[in-house]
Amino acid sequence: MAHTILLVQPGPKPETRTFSDYESVNECMEGVCKIYEEHLKRMNPNTPSITYDISQLFDFIDQLADLSCLVYQKSTNTYAPYNKDWIKEKIYILLRRQAAKAN
Repeated sequence: MAHTILLVQPGPKPETRTFSDYESVNECMEGVCKIYEEHLKRMNPNTPSITYDISQLFDFIDQLADLSCLVYQKSTNTYAPYNKDWIKEKIYILLRRQAAKAN
């Protein structure tokens, strides 16, 4: 349970920057998925049910101007930065675990 801050910049302009904070890395990764799902809903307002695969999610992450996390490190009382590749790896692990639980 490491406090995690998600930094998002969807477009090229710095004014598009936002942040969210979460109680854990997993909650943060679920937050990234929710951002993508909200994007899909905006792009497909008349579609009642939207599905996607992980490659589409990763393409979305790659096209963001910036996406990074700051994860609290209890041992040093600091936040460590992580990039898009780290986020994608954590999302992959999270979704794989969720799929295993569903089966």
